[in-house]
Amino acid sequence: MQRSPGDIRDQMSQASQARVNDTAANHAGARSSPGAQQVTHLMLVVIHLQDYQKTARALEKINIPVLRLASSGAFLGRRNVTLLTPLAEDQQEQALQIIQTTCRQRVEYISTPLEGAPMPLPLSTPVHVGGASIFTLPVEMFVEF
Repeated sequence: MQRSPGDIRDQMSQASQARVNDTAANHAGARSSPGAQQVTHLMLVVIHLQDYQKTARALEKINIPVLRLASSGAFLGRRNVTLLTPLAEDQQEQALQIIQTTCRQRVEYISTPLEGAPMPLPLSTPVHVGGASIFTLPVEMFVEF
């Protein structure tokens, strides 16, 4: 009996998936911290640099690890921080509450030229900056070595 390339590809894909599942099952117990909860979501939080210290300390106080990535805003070029935080199912609400209380919006003023003026006169325009932009993604597999 001769197999088609599609059958072989399907069989290889199934074997590969089985190896991934076995690896995940074997490494699920590899987490060294006692009482570690299963990671079900990854939260990406973009916040203003001024809010980083307070937010990171508050999250780490309730045992939510924080990975910091530097970033910058597109509109005003302000310095931001992107936080990656792995969360268990029951930690989402706590994390959202902490972020809401530690990250606040501010009003900053930027200079814009006054249209139609005979001389270039700067006009102060208020702009809201800060706060937080939060993205929560489901985690299919989490392995920690």
